[in-house]
Amino acid sequence: MINWRIIARIFSLLLILEGLFMLPGAAVSYIFHESPSPYIYSSLITLITGVFVFTPLRNEEKITGKKEGYIIVSGAWILIALFGTLPYLFTGSVKNFADAFFESMSGFTTTGATIFSDVESLPHGLLFWRSLTQWFGGMGIILISLYILPVFRSIYIQLPASEFAGQPSDKIHPRIMDVSKRLISIYAIITLGEALMLVIGGMPAFDALCISFSTLSTGGFTTMNNGISEFANSYILIIITIFMFIAGMNMTLIYFGLKGNFRKILNNEFIFYSVICLVFIMIVSTVLSSRPEINAGKAILEGSFHVISIITTTGFYISDHQLWGDLIIILFFVLMFTGGTAGSTSGGIKIVRLLLITKNSRKELTRLIHPNAFIPVRMDRKVISQTTLFNLLIFITLYFLIICISSLILAFMDYDLITSFSTSTSMLANIGPGLGRFGPFTNFSQAPYTGKWFMCGLMLFGRLELLTVMVLFTRGFYTK
Repeated sequence: MINWRIIARIFSLLLILEGLFMLPGAAVSYIFHESPSPYIYSSLITLITGVFVFTPLRNEEKITGKKEGYIIVSGAWILIALFGTLPYLFTGSVKNFADAFFESMSGFTTTGATIFSDVESLPHGLLFWRSLTQWFGGMGIILISLYILPVFRSIYIQLPASEFAGQPSDKIHPRIMDVSKRLISIYAIITLGEALMLVIGGMPAFDALCISFSTLSTGGFTTMNNGISEFANSYILIIITIFMFIAGMNMTLIYFGLKGNFRKILNNEFIFYSVICLVFIMIVSTVLSSRPEINAGKAILEGSFHVISIITTTGFYISDHQLWGDLIIILFFVLMFTGGTAGSTSGGIKIVRLLLITKNSRKELTRLIHPNAFIPVRMDRKVISQTTLFNLLIFITLYFLIICISSLILAFMDYDLITSFSTSTSMLANIGPGLGRFGPFTNFSQAPYTGKWFMCGLMLFGRLELLTVMVLFTRGFYTK
C-alpha cells in the first residue's frame, strides 16, 4: 500500500523550498532596475501551493517499502520543473507552456539545452533563475536529504539507489543530515570560489556567479549568446576547465581531499576518470595542432576545455567543434557516453560503470582460456557481486536501447542520422548541445512541440538513471 500522505508532505516541502529559491531572482531584478514582480508572483504561487498540500503525519507513521521513494524522486523533478516555468511565463520571455517547461526541465536536470535564440535579451533576473535551477538540480537528491528527511525524525524513508556503483561508498559521517550539510557546504564554497576566480580574471560578477552555478552543476547555461567564447581568455578557460573536472568528481572525494586524505581520492574510479580525460585531451589536442590555423597552445587549451566539457556533460563550448573534422566529431560522440564519476552532478553512463564493464570484459576473456578458474571482478580490492554486474549489464543495454529507439523517433521528425543519434545521446546524458542541427551555437526553438516534450522525457530519464523512472511504468509496481 503506497503512503500518499507522506508523498504529499514531501512534495509540499519541495514546493516551499523552490518558492524560496525564486526570491533571489526578485532581488537581482531590483538591483538591475527590472521588475521583480514576476519572481514574487511565482514565489507566492509556489509557496501557497506547497502550504496548501502540506499533510500532517503521525509520529509513528512509517514506510517499509521503496515505492514511495521512487514516486518521490521521479515526481519531485517533474513537480519542480512544472512550477519552475512560472518565471519564464510571467516575464513574458516565453510565449507558450511547452517551451517554458522545456527550459525549466533542461535547467533542473542540468541538461543545458535552451529554446532561447537571444539569451542576452533576457532580463537579468531570469538569467539568474535559469542558472540557479541548474545549481538546484545539480545536487537535488542531497537537497532532498537536507530539507525533507529531517522532518520525519521517526519515519524511515528508503530512497531508491540509482547507482550500480558496485561498491559501498565511504561515509563522511554516519548521520545523513551531517553528510548532506557538509556536501552542500562544499558545493556552495566551491561555487563561490570559482565565481571569485572568474571575477579576478575580468568576468563581470553577475556572469561569473551564473556561470559558476552552471559549471558546478555540470549544467551548461550561460548568459551570452555565444556561450563561454564571449569571455574566452586563457585564464578564464583554464579556471572553468579545472572546475568542470572537479564537478565531474564524487563529492565525497572532494571532502576527503579538503581534509588531506588523498588516499581515498586515488581510487580506481578517479584514476580511470583522470586517464580517460588525459588520453582524449592528448588525442584531440594532437589532431587540432595539425590544423594550420591552430597553434599548439590553443590546441591544448581548446582541446582540454571541450573534452572535459563533454565528459562531465557540462555542455560548454567556445568553438564550433563540428568544423574540426570527422575524427573530432567521432571522438566527441564517443565521449557523450561517458559522464563523470558516481556521486557527481554529471549525467551520462558514469565512469564507474565503464570501468566495471572493462573489468568484466577482461574477466570473460580470461575465462575463455581458463574456463574452470574463479576470477572475480574487483573494485578497490572489493569483490563485485554477480548481481551487481548483472544489473550493470541491464542498465547499459537499456541505455543504448533507449538511444536507438529515441533516434528512430527523432528521425521520423525529419532529422538526419547524426542529429537524431547525437540529440538522443545528449538529452539522455544531460549534455545539451549535440551534433548536426542541434550542435554548438544553436538552440532548440525550432524543434516541434512533440519533439520538445519527447526530449523533456529523455532529460528526466537520464537525470534519474533510467530505472528510477521506468519502474513506475511496470504493472507490478502498483500491485500489493
